Amino acid sequence: MLRFWTSLALLCATPLAHGAVDEVIQWNKTLLTIVRTPGAQPATVHPTRSFAIMHAAIYDAVNSIDATHESYLVRIERVSPRASQEAAVAAAAHETLVALYPAFQTELDQQFEQSLAQIPDGADKTAGIDVGTGVALATLALRSDDGSAATPIPYIFGDAPGDYQSTPPNFPKQPVFTHWSRVTPFALESARQFRPGPPPALTSAEYTAVFNEVKSLGMANSTAASADQALIGRFWNGAIQNYWNEIAQTAVLAHHLPSAQSARVFALLNLTFADEVIAFYDAKYTYNLWRPVTAIRAAATDANPQTVADPNWLPQAGKTAADPSYPGAHATISAGGAFVLSALFGNKAFHLNVTSEVLPGIVRSFDSFAAVENEASLSRVYAGQHFRSDENAGEGLGSAVAHFVVSNFLTRLPGADDGKGDAY
Repeated sequence: MLRFWTSLALLCATPLAHGAVDEVIQWNKTLLTIVRTPGAQPATVHPTRSFAIMHAAIYDAVNSIDATHESYLVRIERVSPRASQEAAVAAAAHETLVALYPAFQTELDQQFEQSLAQIPDGADKTAGIDVGTGVALATLALRSDDGSAATPIPYIFGDAPGDYQSTPPNFPKQPVFTHWSRVTPFALESARQFRPGPPPALTSAEYTAVFNEVKSLGMANSTAASADQALIGRFWNGAIQNYWNEIAQTAVLAHHLPSAQSARVFALLNLTFADEVIAFYDAKYTYNLWRPVTAIRAAATDANPQTVADPNWLPQAGKTAADPSYPGAHATISAGGAFVLSALFGNKAFHLNVTSEVLPGIVRSFDSFAAVENEASLSRVYAGQHFRSDENAGEGLGSAVAHFVVSNFLTRLPGADDGKGDAY
């Protein structure tokens, strides 16, 4: 716990340019720190669920005070407009995180006290705390039986050409999140609502092209990949939703958003991510496509004379993620992140520095959310994790889910005016 609290203490001092502290960002950083702590996240519960629950509660708490947009799940009635939004944020985040990560209660309690110490005492502060606590408890109750606690479904690996199989060099005994498509979505009507069509046939020209691309560029110690392509493959080899939450933090700070707008950004973003994960696991375990490392080693069996086997091929990233290849998770999440943030902040040029979860000290710079999306998606080809066709399908799925969420949730109430508009 000491490592967690040391990191947390450093994170809590990040001010906005105009001097205030964005409590939404501070608690988002806290959750990022938790999920990056080894052993903190339950292995069978996807972390995007926690981000969606926390940010849904934060948004509904603040929106109960701000009252400019539709609520997500919960609205507390007859709340004073003077109630402290910052206190509501802190209370909602604290209550949800203590419930989701009880082992961190001591550290979370300390951060809660630190957050509250920055807010003047009085009736407005008390009202904000009450709203945040009430919304969080209601949100947790509504998600308490959503299927996330179910035991993963045992998986039987296929042995026909194209079937997903356990991957070298570590050969996991079971793939991950086999039950996740059965989790109740946060916004979608069903996990299969935007299910992509099937991957290209193994004998098709498209498959031949994507096979040969990843075989050449994604191989460990590839001589075909440029130094930058190899770096890109390594740079993004972490939990992609964490990168996009940090990108959102940068955008919110750059635009000096007040609490209500900040809460809406993170709620839309993380509701999208949570449902994209449910949706891509539905597709992955529908199509059960083999990963490149299996395809390349077993190419002699695929009935395609244009694909040549390499029985010793390994991906640049080392171990392959333990789930089927199609569609790509990085592409799905990145398309969703770029769609949501572009919808809220616009498509104008925006200089953005991104740091890596796995390569400390390395920074990559971009001028648009779309550019980030493109590189993060392609990185999985350069890492040897995915065919480009996986990424193309993921991009379509991610954009469809994001469009649905942004179009139908947390929308402006008729006649409401917060002075900012929905595009910040």
